[in-house]
Amino acid sequence: MIESNSRIVIAGAGSIGCYAGGCLAAAGKAVTLLVRPRMVKLLQQEGLKIIDPDGAEKLIELEQFSLTSDPEIAFRQADIILVTVKSGATEEMAELIAGCAPSKVIVVSLQNGVGNAETLRQHLPPEAPVISGMVPFNVVQSEPEVTPLNVRRTMPGTILIDDTLDGLAEALSVPGLAIKAHPNMQSILWGKLLMNLNNALNALSNLPLVKQLADRKWRLLLADQMSEALKVMRAHGITPAKVQGAPPAVLPWILRLPNFLFRLAAHKMLAINPHARSSMWEDFSRGRATEIDYLQGVIVRLADEKNIAAQLTLKVFACVKQAEGKPIRSHSVEEIRAMKV
Repeated sequence: MIESNSRIVIAGAGSIGCYAGGCLAAAGKAVTLLVRPRMVKLLQQEGLKIIDPDGAEKLIELEQFSLTSDPEIAFRQADIILVTVKSGATEEMAELIAGCAPSKVIVVSLQNGVGNAETLRQHLPPEAPVISGMVPFNVVQSEPEVTPLNVRRTMPGTILIDDTLDGLAEALSVPGLAIKAHPNMQSILWGKLLMNLNNALNALSNLPLVKQLADRKWRLLLADQMSEALKVMRAHGITPAKVQGAPPAVLPWILRLPNFLFRLAAHKMLAINPHARSSMWEDFSRGRATEIDYLQGVIVRLADEKNIAAQLTLKVFACVKQAEGKPIRSHSVEEIRAMKV
């Protein structure tokens, strides 16, 4: 039984983490945000504002949640830890949890990629339940100088988590943060990875998602990438599950439709906030390392194992690696397709 007053820690409270933590705190849950020192100062000024897809705003006052940059303080009395760090920081976060948290703490991965839960399990005590999760929406964070800090959810969707722990989804599901249990999370994670192949294209295009998806040249690039990925997954016996909208096998066909037919077939895909951009675009804009190794990088590695050509995926991977840490700029589809690898 999961207690309603369980102490919840958001481990790595960036955009997704602050949004999830804000929703939980607004619902009266006992929430601690583990953040970088600069974020402590920012949140201490005027609290946290969460913005729903319909534009509704809610200010979460500082007294409604706890805040620290010290893992020992954050984890020592935690009942549930929601891990929201980038995939590259999973191992480091797992070691911090193992060193500071109770041995039976419940750990939920709300991260991109397909291997984070396994990484967490490798470093945590065997009695600590590790739960895979999938967040189907993105969140845009305001610029560092904006106060209060704004985290804007740009699309609808229900978070899915493993069904291995009775009552966990119900305990975490609050207004603005719907969570449901699912019996086959690994297939869901592969389906999400397929969708997340657009993260890199959105970052490279430097366009809002709705504008990028409205451009057939970008959609064709995404469709070709997805076709490569589906071929690689089939060769490895991987069956991605539908995350939202159409089944994975149908997505490339829909993306290749002429604009007027695409608008009819994918109106829900285009019904997103005009502010929406991918998390990788946010990484580009802030000069941070991206998660490309855990998205396109996974497909490239699996393709190599089966000697399957995945040249376009490799080109996108190379373009992102080349762009990391540099001033953000707009790439063209032609530039990406012509990339030498």
